[in-house]
Amino acid sequence: MKSALTAYAAVAALSPLALRVSAHASIWHKAMWGFNVTAQSYAYDNRPVVPLYNMPFSQWWMHGHLDHPPHPDDVVEFPAGGSTTIEISCDKGYTSWWPSSEGGNIQDPNSDLACPGQPTTAIHANDINDAAGCGIGIAYKSDINDVQPEDFVIFSVIHTCPWYLKNDFQVPQGMPACPDGKCICAFFWIHNPDSGGEQMYMNGFQCNITGDVGTTPIGKPGLARQCGADAASGHAATPSNCTIGPKNPMYWDQTERNNMFEGIYDAPTYSDRYGFPDGAQPYLFQDATVGGAPAAVSQSSPPASSAAPAPPASSAAAPPADSSPAAPAPPPPSSEAPAPPPTTSAAAPPPPPPSSSTEAAVTTSTVSPVTEVATTSAAAATPAATKKCRARNGKKKRSAAQRHLKKRLTHDGLSVSH
Repeated sequence: MKSALTAYAAVAALSPLALRVSAHASIWHKAMWGFNVTAQSYAYDNRPVVPLYNMPFSQWWMHGHLDHPPHPDDVVEFPAGGSTTIEISCDKGYTSWWPSSEGGNIQDPNSDLACPGQPTTAIHANDINDAAGCGIGIAYKSDINDVQPEDFVIFSVIHTCPWYLKNDFQVPQGMPACPDGKCICAFFWIHNPDSGGEQMYMNGFQCNITGDVGTTPIGKPGLARQCGADAASGHAATPSNCTIGPKNPMYWDQTERNNMFEGIYDAPTYSDRYGFPDGAQPYLFQDATVGGAPAAVSQSSPPASSAAPAPPASSAAAPPADSSPAAPAPPPPSSEAPAPPPTTSAAAPPPPPPSSSTEAAVTTSTVSPVTEVATTSAAAATPAATKKCRARNGKKKRSAAQRHLKKRLTHDGLSVSH
């Protein structure tokens, strides 16, 4: 960890232009923690765009920005049944929040991309179809100090995120009101492994559910499970292995408090592959299930110290090393029909008009395995064995040697070749 901090400190000494070239991405809004953090704010580069990997809980949780809170009155509003536009970019200067950016206004009026003028490797994607998807999670607590990783539930996903600068996140109908008019939300992103080092992204922000709010609380969330088709490994979809209902965010590749344990070449993503359909997430108002049985719940105790890796939680409910514990035996067939899904939300925004950046066409999405399994009988078969923590059988888009030609820290340094 010391070597990682030393490398980050070296990067922090570079000029803002050099830092901008290395690129990564985050949301930008004054309601977020760390909104005005720069490369000089910490002993290591901890800007909101910097990726998170191999970190203790104190550094990856809320990006380590709890000491840089937003103004109490700054919130992002999510109208129940509607949508909210959030800007995602490699640099605040590309966004409408540029007045507080170190480099000033560098917006490109001719581009709708998250990082205009930069190679797509800046967002770890070879083209728009390689964008792995982002999610917005919500915790129904108004004080961030009371929030734990297990409190978050993903309620909106965009499969093409973070390709575009402006992202319309759809909000499920009937979302309940926040306590005291405020919830804690967070942006989550894990990219595909074929365009850069393996890492995750998290940015916390204050939020509120507005409009036609409901009274039914969100159900008990479960862990996401791989259940969609995976072309890279050749695995077919396994709808019976999907977690149906509310799901926790995926915490991965850190030294503490992971709830996903996929291998370094098999990153979990906010996509159909892990049962996250595009748009507002369905079936939030029921407890999570897998094949009709209660889903595994992420339960980990806070570490005694976040300065060094902590041993796995001793709780029997904590997930084992493969992050996908075998589900309990399914209960007898139920005569009750599954809860109806909320109204299907709108699709992600269409591609922008042609610009100076080359973009690939968005492929037509297939039926989500979540939608498929939800239409079957509630008394589904016992979920299939997890498809996680496996080798790619030589079918990776890029070989391990190509993707790890440089040390992992180099993708946050001077090169744009992630």
